[in-house]
Amino acid sequence: MPYRRTPAVQARLDDRREAVLLAAVELLAERGYAGCSVAAVAERAGIATGSVYQHFTGKAQLAVELFRTVVRGEVAAVTAAAARPALEPQQRVTAVVETFAARALKAPRLAYALLAEPVDPAVDTERLVFRRAFRDVIAVQVAAGVAGGALPAQDPELTAAALVGAVAEALVGPLAAGAAPADLVPALRSFTLRALGGHDAADT
Repeated sequence: MPYRRTPAVQARLDDRREAVLLAAVELLAERGYAGCSVAAVAERAGIATGSVYQHFTGKAQLAVELFRTVVRGEVAAVTAAAARPALEPQQRVTAVVETFAARALKAPRLAYALLAEPVDPAVDTERLVFRRAFRDVIAVQVAAGVAGGALPAQDPELTAAALVGAVAEALVGPLAAGAAPADLVPALRSFTLRALGGHDAADT
């Protein structure tokens, strides 16, 4: 008869897996992917290195799950920013960009790891999923703006993808340096509005 874990045993394993991921997130924010070895994560979590392998096959799988864990939080944050009921569609798009950029600049090491640090190919694949998720949040609002006449006719997915790429590229340098110009987020807001076919207050 195959062994079946009791609910209590499964709960302990789930708690330990969560502790491993939490430790990995902390290390990622401090040291980037290079500092997230299985041994370092195990030490931070307060468990034996071998115990990590009860939950992950190795660093590559751990890194993928780590990336997914962090990205879920970022996507949730920008989705919430875009859902503010009082905003017009173009304002919702700028809210997404401002939220993402501000959060990135508050945790530059973590954001650099998410956006640009050399990683395993499996994590690079997850990066594409993240970019598409971010793109889709923006595309919904662009489409709403076009349908309502607030924005000129355009391909929402193309515009959204271009914005995601531009914002990421604009952030990489400051994130790598650990410092950013004070006007970076307002500048990204202005760029976003102009890219959508609108204008910023500074243009009038």
